[in-house]
Amino acid sequence: MDSLNPDHPPLIETPAPRVWKFWGTALWGLLIFFAMFVGQIGAVVLLVALRGLPMDLASLQVVGREPQALALSVIMGLPATLAAVWLAIRIKKASFVDYLALYWPTWRQFLLGAAGLLLTVLAWEVVSRSLGREATPGFMTDLLKSGRDNGAALSMLFAFSVAAPMSEEVLARGFLFRGWSASFLRVPGAIILSSLLWTAVHLQYDLYFLAEVFSIGLWFGYMRYRAGSLWLTILLHALNNMTAVVLTMWLGS
Repeated sequence: MDSLNPDHPPLIETPAPRVWKFWGTALWGLLIFFAMFVGQIGAVVLLVALRGLPMDLASLQVVGREPQALALSVIMGLPATLAAVWLAIRIKKASFVDYLALYWPTWRQFLLGAAGLLLTVLAWEVVSRSLGREATPGFMTDLLKSGRDNGAALSMLFAFSVAAPMSEEVLARGFLFRGWSASFLRVPGAIILSSLLWTAVHLQYDLYFLAEVFSIGLWFGYMRYRAGSLWLTILLHALNNMTAVVLTMWLGS
């Protein structure tokens, strides 16, 4: 009998992880986003308190506009996001790794994802030039160059190339995609809706740049589904942000 033969063990089907469906994922998504916001604003509040400034809106706005404070804010949003996601998954008694598909992609999957990202970005670059538009939002260019000139280059590079991609991908292509793809939305609906919400996180941009963000989100969502790996989209997101930060800070592009 195969069950008694160690060379031919019986086939055992691995049960699918227990997941939050549409409404559970939506409600937890709001809580996770709120946790991210609390972590980010908490960093600014801490800086205001350490400097002995009045704890009012004016002080928060002044400090929050500083490159160093903004970088710390983005970085502190990461542990808050991870903690909230961990809690949501823990309540479902599911594996954190399995729920978020934290598996390493193959080199072929990474190269495919990077090629698609490059083509998407280049296509928007061509459109921007044909319309006479800037390829990077002006306020981001000013912010990054200000950070470079004020000694915050490395902290901003880490914030936008590591912390932000991890926070946003864990929420969008990790938690939201997992739950919504198992609901009536299925995979296509989960890709579209998670991309829309990820785009909404970038409301500081105008409609043109929001359209670019949405198109990149669709590609990330497709690669998350195709490769079954959240690490892939984290790496692609980090590559995209790091390239933009480096070009803006040091090459003046």
